[in-house]
Amino acid sequence: MRLALRKRSIRSAGGRSRSARPGTRAQPMQNPFKLTRRFAILGLLLTVAVSVASSFFLSRFMVRNLLRQDATVSRDFVQSVVEVQQAWEYFSGRRAGDTNLGEFFSRIAAMPHVVRTNVFSTERTIVWSSDPALIGRRFDRNPELEAALGGRLEVSLDDQKSKPEHVALDGEHPKYVVENYLPVRRNGEVIGVVEMYKSSRALFDSIDEGLQLIWLSGLGGGIFLYGVLVWVVLRAERIIRAQQASLVQHETLAALGTMASAVAHGIRNPLASIRSSAELNLDNESAPVREASEDIVDEVDRLERWVRDLLAYAVPEAGEPENVRVSQVLHDSLNAFEGVFAKRDIRVSSDALQSAAVVRGDHALLTQVFNCLLTNAMEAMPQGGELQLKTAPVGAGRLRVSISDTGHGFSASDLQNAFVPRRSTKRTGLGVGLPLSKRILERFGGSIELVSRATGGATVNVDLPIAR
Repeated sequence: MRLALRKRSIRSAGGRSRSARPGTRAQPMQNPFKLTRRFAILGLLLTVAVSVASSFFLSRFMVRNLLRQDATVSRDFVQSVVEVQQAWEYFSGRRAGDTNLGEFFSRIAAMPHVVRTNVFSTERTIVWSSDPALIGRRFDRNPELEAALGGRLEVSLDDQKSKPEHVALDGEHPKYVVENYLPVRRNGEVIGVVEMYKSSRALFDSIDEGLQLIWLSGLGGGIFLYGVLVWVVLRAERIIRAQQASLVQHETLAALGTMASAVAHGIRNPLASIRSSAELNLDNESAPVREASEDIVDEVDRLERWVRDLLAYAVPEAGEPENVRVSQVLHDSLNAFEGVFAKRDIRVSSDALQSAAVVRGDHALLTQVFNCLLTNAMEAMPQGGELQLKTAPVGAGRLRVSISDTGHGFSASDLQNAFVPRRSTKRTGLGVGLPLSKRILERFGGSIELVSRATGGATVNVDLPIAR
C-alpha cells in the first residue's frame, strides 16, 4: 500500500513538472519564408518577360536583316546600271526623255514581285514612275525619303495605307509590301533615290517561318530554363529544411545533454541506495515484503534505464565500425530478456540465432538497439504473445533483421512521430529509444522501418550493411 502511494506521488510530481508555468504564454511561430511559392511566381514572370523580350528583338533583327539584304542587292544593281548608262542628269529631269533609262526602269517595274517603282530627284519630285499619274508630284512628309537623300539605305514593311502615295497601289497585292529607298550616288554624292515596292510571297513565307522558329525557340527555352530553376529551388529548399531540422535537433540535444547531466548527478546515487536497501529484503521471510522489494528493484532498474537512454541520446557513444556477428548480438539481447519474457508469457521463436551473417557496426551499440526494440515489443504485449525474429538478405550487400510481435501495432500517428524525440506513445516512456536507435543505425550505414500489420501486431525491420 505504501509502495503504491509512493508511485502515485512520483507520477503526480512528474506530471506537474511537465505542465506549463503559470503566467507564461506560448510564443507564436513566425510564418516560414515560402521560397518555392515566391520563386514560382516571380521566376515565371521574369522568365516570360525575358523570353518575350528576346524573341521580340530577335524577330526584329531577323526581319530587318532579311529585308536589308534584299534591298542592298537591288541598290547595287540599280547603281551599276546608272553608272553604265551615265544617266546622272536623268535624276535632275534634264534627260527625262531618255528612252534607254526609261526602258530600264520599266523593266525594273516589270520584275517579279515589284509592285511599283518611283524615281525621286534631289528636290523630292518624282521624275519617273511606273504609275504615270505620279510623275511630277511631290510628297513632303516622307522620313524614309529624307534619310535616303542623306545617303542611307532605307527599308520598311508598312501597311499600304500608312502613307498618301500608298493609296493608289493595286488592291490585289498583299496587305504588307516591302518599301525600299535606294540612294543613287555620283562621286559619293546622292543625286537621286529609287523607291521600289516589293511584295514577294517567298520572302514573306521565309519571314513567317523564321518568326515562328524564333518564338517557338524562345518559348521552349523559357520553359526549359524555368523548369531547371524550379528544380534547383526545390532542391535548395529541401536542403534548407533538412538543415533547419538538423539545427533544431542539435538544439534539442544540447538541452537534453544539460538536463541529462543534472538528472544523472541528482538521481543515480539515491537510486543506488534505494536498490541496495530493497535487495536486503529479498531474502525476507514475509512474502509481501519480498514482492514489494522486487517491485522496488524493478522500478529502480527502469529509472536507471531511463537515465542511461537519456544520456546515450544526448551524448551518444562514439563506436567505431567493426565486423559483428548478428546472431551473437541477438543472443545477448534475448538472454537479457529471458526471465522477463517468461514472467510475461511471451514466446520467442527465432531462426536468426543460427545466422552466420556478419555486418558492420559496434557490438555494444547494436545490442543497445535491439534491447530497445525488444523492450518496445514486450510492452506492446502486456497480456503475453509471440515474438519472432528473422534475418534475410535484402538489396545489394544488406542484411535485414525483422522483429515481429502480436501486440497492438502502430497507428498512423505513431508511425509519423516514431522517430521524433520526446514523442513517446507510452505513458511511462521518454521518447528517445527509437530516435536513439535510428541515430546509431545510420552511423553505421543502416536504417530502420516500422510496419503495422493488418492482421495485428507490428514488425520492425533493421537493415545493416553486410561486412565484405
